[in-house]
Amino acid sequence: MIRENQRIFNIALVIIDFTVITLALILAWYIRFATNLLGFGSNVGGFYHYILPLLLILPSYILIYYFLGLYTPQRTKRTITSEAFKILQANCVGLFFLVTMLFVLDFVDYSRYMLALFGILSTILSITERFVIRKVLQYLRSKRYNIKYILVIGTGPLARHFTEVIMQNEYLGYDIVGFLDENHSQADFIDGFKVLGSVEDLEDVLSNHLVDRVVITLSPDKYDFLEDMVETCDKYGVRAEIIPPYYLYLPAKPHLDVIEGIPLIQVRHIPLDNSFNMFLKRCFDLILVVPAVVILSPLLIIVAILVKISSPGPVIFKQERLGLNKKSFQMYKFRSMKVQDEEKEKFQWTTKDDPRKTRFGSFIRRTSIDELPQFFNIIKGEMSLIGPRPERPHFAEKFKEEIPKYMVKHHVRPGMTGWAQVNGYRGNTSIKKRIEHDIYYVENWTPALDVEIFFKTIINIFRDENAY
Repeated sequence: MIRENQRIFNIALVIIDFTVITLALILAWYIRFATNLLGFGSNVGGFYHYILPLLLILPSYILIYYFLGLYTPQRTKRTITSEAFKILQANCVGLFFLVTMLFVLDFVDYSRYMLALFGILSTILSITERFVIRKVLQYLRSKRYNIKYILVIGTGPLARHFTEVIMQNEYLGYDIVGFLDENHSQADFIDGFKVLGSVEDLEDVLSNHLVDRVVITLSPDKYDFLEDMVETCDKYGVRAEIIPPYYLYLPAKPHLDVIEGIPLIQVRHIPLDNSFNMFLKRCFDLILVVPAVVILSPLLIIVAILVKISSPGPVIFKQERLGLNKKSFQMYKFRSMKVQDEEKEKFQWTTKDDPRKTRFGSFIRRTSIDELPQFFNIIKGEMSLIGPRPERPHFAEKFKEEIPKYMVKHHVRPGMTGWAQVNGYRGNTSIKKRIEHDIYYVENWTPALDVEIFFKTIINIFRDENAY
């Protein structure tokens, strides 16, 4: 049904988005003025004064949604997460555009609080709307409605694995028409699906069967047929797609890039390569760290004095660490050990009962207070609040030979705390497990994951047995 009317479905989706965005603005006005929940301000200009910007909001938001891919099919995404993040991005850009246009058009008396409410409500309602639509479509597909039909070319392990994935995930809304292959007769069945013929029969099959997509799973030695297959699919208006035989060897989510028309498959997808994500994470760092420095400044001064009194030497300990893109930087800590030879210190690992620690140093290490000067590393842009912990160059060189993928952690800024640390891998714990958690963070970063790590760090800060 919807398969034959995708254009109508997209129009309906735009109309629903129009309705939701309009509702968000009306609700923002109602909360701001009609209920007077915020307890201040008057309704200057009246209802129509505040609703008039819909003439700007609706077309601009829909265009932003379109350019961010929110009107492309989301059939292969099991969860709402990626779509929700795109909605957040779109609404941030849309709100910035709206504020700019209100300034240009001299709407200087437009309520800032109402704009903030609109930004929050439009995001929440849009995500809720897409979640409901997604669940309805998944339910319909599980009941055999809104189905797309796939013809698989090839019958090898790759084709069989693809078929298993399709059949095990009904929410995708796909069905297998059958197979084409060189080595099977038309009487054969693969996993319950009929072999419809050989590769040369592709045109006949497309003429006589309802097919939406052709998925090619042939080995490279049979790619001689590829050009003819793609041309035949184009002739019948059927989408042709190729599963590369080496996909099983890719260690992470592959990401496609294009340089002057040449496709490049990036073996490792890193969300923080995206400039908007980097900007969002940087804002998160500064919004939390700058106020923290101001609020904690009395504590920082007291700790600095006590460090100076407890033992001779500098208050701040600086140590070379590897950061983003393997660039070295000086990481700051409150000194917690006696002054030692700099060359020896580079190669020594801290132990639980390390005799080099001062009495006060043991306390600030156990409570992680010694890490607080890294706030200034964050402000300088050398570190982030959340990320893989940075390591000394000597140990990084050692670990990269011993632990597979160790250097992947350097694709993002190092952090004061990270996914490994909140899962118990801190201090003298498994380096291999720590790196597994670091790589998970690098490949699966989201703002929500950073928030989760932040709160887990706060909860665990005084009860981490591996802090020493």
